[in-house]
Amino acid sequence: MQTRDYRNPQSAIRNPQSENPQSAIRNPQSSNPQSAIRNPQLGRGGPDMDLDSAAMRAVVQETFAAYSLGRRVLAIVPDKTRDDPTDVLFPILCKELPPSVERIDVLIAQGTHPPMTDAEKRAKIGLSHERSSLPRLGIIFDHHWDDPAHLVSIGRLSAARVREITGGLFAESIDLRINRLLGPGVYDTVFVIGGTTPHEVAGFSGGTKYFFPGVGGPDVTHATHWVGALATIEHTIGRVDTPIRRLLDEVASFVPLQVISFNSVSNRTDEGRLRSHALFTGDITQAFRRATEVSAQVHIQYMPRRFCQVVALLDPHYDEMWTGGKASYRLGAVIEPGGELLIYAPHLRTVSKTHGKLIRKYGYHVLDRVREWVERNEDLRENLCVAAHLTHVRYAGEWKNGIETPRFHITLASQVPESECRQVNLGYLDPAGFDPTRYQDSDSVIVENAGRDLYLCNGG
Repeated sequence: MQTRDYRNPQSAIRNPQSENPQSAIRNPQSSNPQSAIRNPQLGRGGPDMDLDSAAMRAVVQETFAAYSLGRRVLAIVPDKTRDDPTDVLFPILCKELPPSVERIDVLIAQGTHPPMTDAEKRAKIGLSHERSSLPRLGIIFDHHWDDPAHLVSIGRLSAARVREITGGLFAESIDLRINRLLGPGVYDTVFVIGGTTPHEVAGFSGGTKYFFPGVGGPDVTHATHWVGALATIEHTIGRVDTPIRRLLDEVASFVPLQVISFNSVSNRTDEGRLRSHALFTGDITQAFRRATEVSAQVHIQYMPRRFCQVVALLDPHYDEMWTGGKASYRLGAVIEPGGELLIYAPHLRTVSKTHGKLIRKYGYHVLDRVREWVERNEDLRENLCVAAHLTHVRYAGEWKNGIETPRFHITLASQVPESECRQVNLGYLDPAGFDPTRYQDSDSVIVENAGRDLYLCNGG
């Protein structure tokens, strides 16, 4: 699709009832972020709750009563790889905006993911044939994470500070580049809309992760992913206090705007309906931490033991291995050493649209082997988020005396050709030959919608 350029509003999706898009980016003084009311009790939720649109509306009204928003609002929203209630929540936000708000623009927190189509963006924020416009909706912007023209530096973390925050895992200074829309004077308030689930890099998704890497530049993106790899998935995923979360919260404090979080927790019922267990709002770190308490009860499943073979029926939201690797991240703990993870994903067609060339060059390997490649190869040093992905998918294992011993083997049954699977160090199965009845024994387990929930064994 054609890329969207924030400097050319004519290329952006517009609301037909919106004001002149040329007025979207202005530069009067921003409202003082310190003027916001920090109320950790805004919102509601719990593992047994099921919030409907009326309950969400009540939370939004409560939140807007606690804040002065200013005239210009930017909403950061997740992309299509996240399954969350943005399509319900965003229209409520638009309708409940106080009269002082002139317009609300949208920035997609796609990180390094490819941009969505116009139809996908509209659906994400709740636009459809039945609802073709929203009050005061302005422009929907893509995020261009690797284009300097779309980024601005809001500060720098010294190497000493990075070393302190990460516990010595990383010790390089980081330029805090972020989407230019979040620079001083462009907007008064930013809404951060998104969900929380266990996450391989940050421990849990959501919160300040929507700034970096959601709408951040390459420096923080590479650093955070690599620190996550060095910390290892086993010591990160499903944990609240991680080196990466501390780093993310630190760098997000440089954002020169009033920030209001709308942090949800949701999952799919057996009938496929998206159930919202929580919506916490207000201060971004407090809302996030409250969300993790609910997510830990909703998204972490416990198995009585490990299995020799785990069959992952991949969630259809993950259409490339860059995100489909969540099957490994979230199931690795319940696979016996030397066992197999079979990822069945007939809808998955590529390793990565953005990073495929580099992934195909090196393939998926254990941490110590990838670490050696990072030390010797400039292309990996300049793309540490890819280096992290290479070892995250492999999950765990050893590299000793030139011999690699993965913790478990991975077989991919998808539209990725067999030659490419072998090239990236994955096994291959023709998806047409997949037969679930072959895995109905005591040493195997089939997990539907794999990649959504984190699976752990009772006792560790």
